[in-house]
Amino acid sequence: MYAEERRRQIASLTAIEGRVNVTDLAQKFDVTAETVRRDLAVLAQDGIIHRVHGGAVATQSFLTTEFSLDARYKSASDAKMAIARAALEFLPDRNGGIFLDAGTTISAFADLLAEQHNARQWSIVTNCLSIALGLANHGIDEVQLLGGTVRAITQAVVGDTALRTLALMRAEVAFIGTNALTLDHGLSTADSQEAAVKRAMITNAQQVVVLCDSTKLGNDYLVSFAGIDDIDVVITDSNAPEAIVETLREREIQVVIAS
Repeated sequence: MYAEERRRQIASLTAIEGRVNVTDLAQKFDVTAETVRRDLAVLAQDGIIHRVHGGAVATQSFLTTEFSLDARYKSASDAKMAIARAALEFLPDRNGGIFLDAGTTISAFADLLAEQHNARQWSIVTNCLSIALGLANHGIDEVQLLGGTVRAITQAVVGDTALRTLALMRAEVAFIGTNALTLDHGLSTADSQEAAVKRAMITNAQQVVVLCDSTKLGNDYLVSFAGIDDIDVVITDSNAPEAIVETLREREIQVVIAS
């Protein structure tokens, strides 16, 4: 495991558990205590954690509030539709497999996908109840809804059943939504179970396309589910901060500005 990935996981563990200690982290990541101390020093310097004797505690900078679907549909709605249209360019070749994450921008993209004249050629897997129903109502029969527990606030299916199913699958493209994106913490969300499903989709896809409007850039949520280097494409809108866009491109990530 690279140091950046280990530090990202340490930051997430600290945010979730509130406090971590050097000995436990060294055992978990199979590294020396000195390596962990260096990781904590870097994270503390970046303001991601606070050092304490023997370990670290979480800062208060990670967001945890989740908004209703209705509120999220209304937020940056024009930008989300533009992003969804731009994402159509990344649909795979004929008979390709697609992972569709839960999220309002992904939902807008799914609606546009269903209207394509050749939509039935793709095998679609999703963990979102509303997306699966919407595609089915459009007559798309190659849609698999992952099994598990439905989170009411997002209509996302989560849990061990979903993860076990995804472990057996591969897709050409995963279209992923996120609550937040930063260069240090990567992609993050409020719920650890949703994060696990997002991570599994990313792991098992050849290409990862992130749909992320500019209001989410520069924010950090509680649980990081992917580092910047885990993704291939970010589609955002014209209000995206130039510094973030430039840095993503420097790291060889394709950034599409939807208009």
